[in-house]
Amino acid sequence: MDDTQAFWANLQAECGRAYAGALALEPPGDEMLTGTEELVVHFRECGEDELRIPFHVEIEETGSWDRSRTWVLLRDEDGLELRHDHRRPDGSPDERTWYGGMVMEGGTEHRQDFLSEERTAESGYQRGWRIEIITGERYSYGTTRRGEWSWRVDFDLNRPVEAPPPPWGAAEGSSALP
Repeated sequence: MDDTQAFWANLQAECGRAYAGALALEPPGDEMLTGTEELVVHFRECGEDELRIPFHVEIEETGSWDRSRTWVLLRDEDGLELRHDHRRPDGSPDERTWYGGMVMEGGTEHRQDFLSEERTAESGYQRGWRIEIITGERYSYGTTRRGEWSWRVDFDLNRPVEAPPPPWGAAEGSSALP
């Protein structure tokens, strides 16, 4: 089994489970998260060649949840691909959705980096995303610049939580997104 297959198997092993997490790293001036809201990752859909992993964020001011983001990993003969499915509360696609990139060389069974060709071209240096999964310990997702984390959320794989409702756009009781 090569490293991308082992990485895929590590993600699939979490299928059906949800975990609490927290903001671990953000660049100065980034205000996407405050670091005090509840975060939940849910390994919701685990097909042979597609994984859908919703990311739920509590909106502190209202006590409601932002269920707009789903990380989608795809596997084919070209390798692994990461896509971001962003939805509005009514389930329709957000104007900025389905961006992502292909896996880069040099990954391991615990970590894979995905290159954003668009962001790299804009900045002139390598940019993308990283996913790490250390079985029984931690799942991390974030952005990278020049091969280093620039923003990251960590989820404790020893802190399971109740599975959240479906992400926006997914039917209750169904794992398929429109």
